[in-house]
Amino acid sequence: MRLDFSPQSERDLEDIGDYIAQDNPLRAVSFVRELREACMRLVHHPGIGALRPELLSGLRILPYGRYLIAYSAGDTTVRVERILHSARDIDALFGEP
Repeated sequence: MRLDFSPQSERDLEDIGDYIAQDNPLRAVSFVRELREACMRLVHHPGIGALRPELLSGLRILPYGRYLIAYSAGDTTVRVERILHSARDIDALFGEP
């Protein structure tokens, strides 16, 4: 399997890094690296996240600290759709009322 990041998930990682860097630039770099490594583990264990089909068909959510990795897994690819802080309104971000 291979790992693919959506353009929005790449922006999410940049935003997370920018936010953390305001207080601690070194931690921002290491935390974004940790998030990417958590995503990479999904290649070997694509079924570990909780299914959330009400948000998007085939979507799974895996918590990482206070963040949520939203992804889908196909036969050959794990696609990270979003990486969001758990305090955000996930339903609204995925288009649910």
